[in-house]
Amino acid sequence: MAGGSEIFYGGIPVFRGFARLMDPALYAPLPDDWTVGVADIVESTKAIAAQRYKAVNMAGAAVVASVTNALDGREFPFVFGGDGASFAVAPVDLDRARDALAATARWVRDDLDLVLRVALVPIAAIRAAGADVRVARFGPSPNLSYAMFSGGGLAFADAAMKRGEFALDPAPEGTQPDLSGLSCRFEVMPSARGVILSVLVLPAKDADPAAFRKVIEDIVVRIEKSPDAGRPVPPGGPPLRWPPQGMEYEARARRGGSLALRRAAVLVFTLWAYTLMRFNIPVGTFAPKLYLQQVVENSDFRKFDDGLRMILDCTPELAAELEQRLVAAAAQGIVRYGLHEQDAAMMTCFTPSVMRADHVHFIDGARGGYASAATVLKTRAV
Repeated sequence: MAGGSEIFYGGIPVFRGFARLMDPALYAPLPDDWTVGVADIVESTKAIAAQRYKAVNMAGAAVVASVTNALDGREFPFVFGGDGASFAVAPVDLDRARDALAATARWVRDDLDLVLRVALVPIAAIRAAGADVRVARFGPSPNLSYAMFSGGGLAFADAAMKRGEFALDPAPEGTQPDLSGLSCRFEVMPSARGVILSVLVLPAKDADPAAFRKVIEDIVVRIEKSPDAGRPVPPGGPPLRWPPQGMEYEARARRGGSLALRRAAVLVFTLWAYTLMRFNIPVGTFAPKLYLQQVVENSDFRKFDDGLRMILDCTPELAAELEQRLVAAAAQGIVRYGLHEQDAAMMTCFTPSVMRADHVHFIDGARGGYASAATVLKTRAV
């Protein structure tokens, strides 16, 4: 192991309490021999305009699922961005991650009719450009942790990818990534408080880091005072119906056999799963109520990756208050921001095993989400 970097991420302490996310002491620099992977949907705005919200989210979550499965479930830092994802891997995992990323780009093109742009950027190149990648681990529940990123390195990697640098070509036609555990069986989650608000806040160019930190901390502290910190997932779990809205995507994510056979298999399996959940029928060590509790606790509805991302269920008054705070900070040259209001949130799940508590549930707005907030941000003056 080069400098022991392969055990780097597992050695970072998990912090609790999201309000601490801006504490620099929580973040550790990536080892020099690691590589950052970035992916996003080309022209996601057009896909969103065509109401292909679920397909866009499925593509982003597929990046995480394929790399995780390629690494045999080993922990590595990643972040889901709605219309894409970012991650970092050690040298020993680079070849597997490269193959998984290329296969995912091919699958997104062939099965979702979208273009997933992907790149692998050495941390050495990021640091040579004057940026850095530092990683923290936030535990939203005792079950698992999510990575948080600072240092500007992910933003650099994303911009470089969009310029065509460090690009990775899709795998040959017919290549299928291992997307085991990727599903989207839950229905959309209507707002219980009035508004599902997608929030994206980035530092303005040449912004004072201390001023940016204070703005982010003020916003998070204010949201922490709202009911359940604005979590958009109902306390009893998301709505579940059969057949699920996401059945087609789950069928396409499966390997082996014709698409018709995969659709039939998903129909049968989801009916069985729906029955267990609907009537709270335990099977072995699987307890439906406990699983739903973990779904709520494990939901990834707020994060930091060189900027603050949140999907909140809040009152219109709180949404207006947050916007006023951001307008003032933008006028002072501290932040750039994008907000997008909608009436519901949605969930895309990565559950390698229902027998374990560390299943991952990605949250986005159900009517544009992070991608629409990013579009709003781009229209504002830097």
